[in-house]
Amino acid sequence: MKRMRILVFLIINMMVYGSAWACTITLTGKNATLDGSVMVSHSDDGLNDARMIYVPAMDHKPGTLRPVFYAHCSLDYKPQFGATISHRIVTKDRGPGYNTKGDPPGVPLGYIPQVPHTYAYHDANYGVMNEHQLSMGECTDKAKIHPEPEVNKRIFYSAELSRVALERCKTAREAIKLMGEMIDKYGYYGTGETLAVADPEEGWVMEMCGYDMNGTDGVWVAQRVPDDSFFVASNQFRIREVTKGAEDMLYSANIFDVAQKKGWWKPENGALDWAAVYGDGEFHHPYYSLRRVWRAQSLIAPSLAQSPWVEGSLTKKYPFSIKPDDKLSVKNLFNVHRDNYEGTEFDLTKGMAAGPFGNPNRFEGQAEGMADKEGRLSPLQGEFERPLNIYRAVYAYVNQSRNWLPDAIGGLTWFGPDRPATTVLMPFYAGATGLPASMQTSDLLKFDKKSMWMAFNYVANYAMLKYSYMIKDIREVQNRFESEAFAKQKALESKAQALWKAGDRKGACKHLTRYAEENTSAVLKQWWKLSELLYLKYNDGYINTTESIAQPVFYPAWWLKQVGYENGPTSYEKPANGK
Repeated sequence: MKRMRILVFLIINMMVYGSAWACTITLTGKNATLDGSVMVSHSDDGLNDARMIYVPAMDHKPGTLRPVFYAHCSLDYKPQFGATISHRIVTKDRGPGYNTKGDPPGVPLGYIPQVPHTYAYHDANYGVMNEHQLSMGECTDKAKIHPEPEVNKRIFYSAELSRVALERCKTAREAIKLMGEMIDKYGYYGTGETLAVADPEEGWVMEMCGYDMNGTDGVWVAQRVPDDSFFVASNQFRIREVTKGAEDMLYSANIFDVAQKKGWWKPENGALDWAAVYGDGEFHHPYYSLRRVWRAQSLIAPSLAQSPWVEGSLTKKYPFSIKPDDKLSVKNLFNVHRDNYEGTEFDLTKGMAAGPFGNPNRFEGQAEGMADKEGRLSPLQGEFERPLNIYRAVYAYVNQSRNWLPDAIGGLTWFGPDRPATTVLMPFYAGATGLPASMQTSDLLKFDKKSMWMAFNYVANYAMLKYSYMIKDIREVQNRFESEAFAKQKALESKAQALWKAGDRKGACKHLTRYAEENTSAVLKQWWKLSELLYLKYNDGYINTTESIAQPVFYPAWWLKQVGYENGPTSYEKPANGK
């Protein structure tokens, strides 16, 4: 019974933390992209608050304090800090998007002095992009220590750090320095974190964590991504040797002293290896992180011919950044997030686990913790491959920061609600005066046809019934909307630029805002129509069209053999095997 109680505790912990501990980010320098933009991509792979919220620019009176709220995505929902299990922040001080009626208001962990003016930005579970093209992406990492939040002592996690930076900063370097100061002064709680931080000129990777359960600060390091290179992180620290005085590195003043005092590092052993000293390997199981790093790098630079197999979690086989074989587009980067290892030895659309219709989704369930009818623990142990595209992704996006355009036009977020493989990328500009209601509406526990996330999540779940068939219908509509959006981009931005140059900056921003409204409205309407089409076309396992109803779709022969089809009732005699 004691073993059973311990196991139940571990399973619950996996359920609690599993939704938060899983994201993939990339950062691509301006000389590695097709158009010269600095690009950040992020998939938020935990079933959490699905909204993208518009936070307007604001002026603040002298002496105003800014509340710092607890982040659900750090150590899961804690009701004592307000908000709800499906709404991350409830407050009046960040615009109407976060002032959700009927939800308990957020209870601040603490306050920091407010600045006279804060910038407008798009926000999700972490900050996305502000009006000055400052761009963010996030992934969670396993550190040696994961401190709990404590009021007025440890008040910051990467989520609120990213928001403070977007409210106050214009450049990546400025943002990193500010977030570092916040950690030093106000304390850090939660998991280890990686933030991709970019502006129109350059991109940096910032990693951070706590180092003491009762500490009052934290440690952090940042490294610049070369302009001609591509970076990827997937739930494991990626910065290695910390070089004192290096032009491409920034770090907390305590990074070396803490490592020595904790006994984690000695100077005589060589340079401080950040990932090895402060990290604790991969989450959950071997290759949970490294397989995705391998796959992303192999897609971007197949010429490197990297092996998917390594000797351990602290391998150096996968460099901090690589040079792509070809210059990258938004579509190229999002295709990385859509990947299920198709065409590799790990292809999740193949084999018995994919079923007869190639479903790449593998639900996480801790099979080794299940008991049989007699209450004995199962000896079953194992894992599925963890793909870049995962069923529980709540959203994914690609940010572009472009130095040849005004910030309002140059900053662009291509946002896709729900899992990458079955979503549609939709453009939202940094200079927008708001976001469509469908993007700012979502409650995971309430069915709402006005929610963009709900539409995509509904179709994605239904498609698992006959994935290899339905994904073709989904891609047809997906490709149409994305192709149209990319095709319209030049004309849309040219008109906005003309208005901007003529002095009508408000008109330019309204033009971009109106386009986003019209595009998302069309997508939302069509996606619910797609859900109806899939239901009718594949009703009861058949294919139903105007040409013929109830066209039979049988199972593939290899699958029939595996499930014992040949042992079925083909005669009146009892089978020789007695079954």
